[in-house]
Amino acid sequence: MPKLGVIGGGGHVGLPLAISFAKSGLPTYIQDIDAERVATIQSGEMPFYERDAELLLKRTIQDGSLSAGTSPAPLSECDFIVVVIGTPVDEHLNPGLNTMRQALDECREYLRDGQILILRSTIFPGISEHTQRYLRESGLDIRVSFCPERIAQGNSLQEFRELPQIVSAFDDHTLAAVRSLFERISSKFIEMTPMEAELCKLMTNAWRYVQFATVNQFYMIATEQGVDFERILHGCRTDYPRMRDMPGPGFAAGPCLVKDTMQLAAFSQDRFVLGHAAMIVNEGLPSHLVRLAKRERDLRNARTGILGMAFKAGSDDPRDSLSYKLRKLLQVESKQVLCHDPLVQDESLVPLDRVVAESDVIFVATPHAEYRELEIPDDKLVVDVWGCVGAAS
Repeated sequence: MPKLGVIGGGGHVGLPLAISFAKSGLPTYIQDIDAERVATIQSGEMPFYERDAELLLKRTIQDGSLSAGTSPAPLSECDFIVVVIGTPVDEHLNPGLNTMRQALDECREYLRDGQILILRSTIFPGISEHTQRYLRESGLDIRVSFCPERIAQGNSLQEFRELPQIVSAFDDHTLAAVRSLFERISSKFIEMTPMEAELCKLMTNAWRYVQFATVNQFYMIATEQGVDFERILHGCRTDYPRMRDMPGPGFAAGPCLVKDTMQLAAFSQDRFVLGHAAMIVNEGLPSHLVRLAKRERDLRNARTGILGMAFKAGSDDPRDSLSYKLRKLLQVESKQVLCHDPLVQDESLVPLDRVVAESDVIFVATPHAEYRELEIPDDKLVVDVWGCVGAAS
């Protein structure tokens, strides 16, 4: 039976994937440089929230189908190696192209001829070909594939079964082998060339980011004029099929959308003007909400509260959350800022009842289900872009 190694497998992308393969009976090894996270996984505990994952993690650790460690040495025994390391963007929003090479160099002595290397995280277009060439120039006969993750964080295990897997490779033999591997956890496949798959992933996330920016711009236009945008949204969507996929306004952030949009912009030599415009709109929404609040209250002598610090509802992940940008703005504009989140682990957060009791102005930044039936006194100003507070569960 083949064996699978997952480099960077302790995170939101790699761990659910490793659990899914181990559940299928495939011996799977997670390699991650975070020793604390590895220890948590070895104990059978999830280091973050993922629906239905904890029980499966305990089971696969106990039966030996899943193991984890910081050492890359066990990778030498693996037939397939999944690399869950994406292409970051720097402070200038340009992609960092050396990340993949550095990761491979750290594992170089444990790689061997005949292995198949599967790139899983979102990467800059052309990185798959660059990696294949780099391995060959290093004297290694390792074939490269790109199979992008397409799951929504928190629902990975379900979506592995339900969504088609995009698979790609530079030759038919590798493509067939990779497809056979993923048939353990999925039954639907879309075959592409690596460049097609790389662009498909970036364009998917950029499309969502542009959609969110469009409706956020609509929200800004309406609220600048004092118009109730919820009524406009209702009019656009209700019994009108051509608008049923129109999203609502809200913070569009997290570790993927803006990063992937900027990678596509960089790949197009900065001609993806829609992407740049979307970033300006989405990143500007926190400032707009503060301006709306300042129309109603003098924030200089007010205590402000923020409900929700995760980048999306139902998540415990605060990476790149615009809630923190909102907090920085309010720290300048108001007397005190109190923040709460039911899932995020952050020592600076305070209990929900304190935020509600002590804040003069309350911003709903993340529409967690816990806030939907929250009762807020009438003397508080509530800035709720999501229409979350008081909404039915």
